[in-house]
Amino acid sequence: MGGMASMKIVDVGPGDPRLVSDLLPVLAQLRPHMDAPALAAVYEEGWPQGLRFTAAYDASSCVGVAGWRIVANTSSIRKLYIDDLVTSETSRSRGVGQALVSHLVERAAVLGCTVVDLDSGVQRSRAHRFYMREGMAISAFHFTIALSPAAGG
Repeated sequence: MGGMASMKIVDVGPGDPRLVSDLLPVLAQLRPHMDAPALAAVYEEGWPQGLRFTAAYDASSCVGVAGWRIVANTSSIRKLYIDDLVTSETSRSRGVGQALVSHLVERAAVLGCTVVDLDSGVQRSRAHRFYMREGMAISAFHFTIALSPAAGG
């Protein structure tokens, strides 16, 4: 790995073949349930809702992925919400996550956001230490009710 200086950050839109060839193998390290058809379906539905994917490349290899969106709500008015943030297992602790977070923070500021937000599973203590080093604070609890999908979608 050549370090952050050789890293390239690119947006990858729906239908781009790099979604499956480059991003999916990295994304699946965080989301093992995700396969090519599921990713295509999620992006097709999520794109009009603002879902975007940004990837970090070192040379020709994808080494990190961020899924994110701009959200308007009453608590923060406008925020950049990070759905997914993952660095490939072989590239961790080399500045990839930091580069993606910095890129998204800059983008959020340009887009008039008041906050950058993400949720992280309670078991991911290594990720939590990273987020705190990047200046993020634990500001809320996240509550969930798991549902079974309704027949017919």
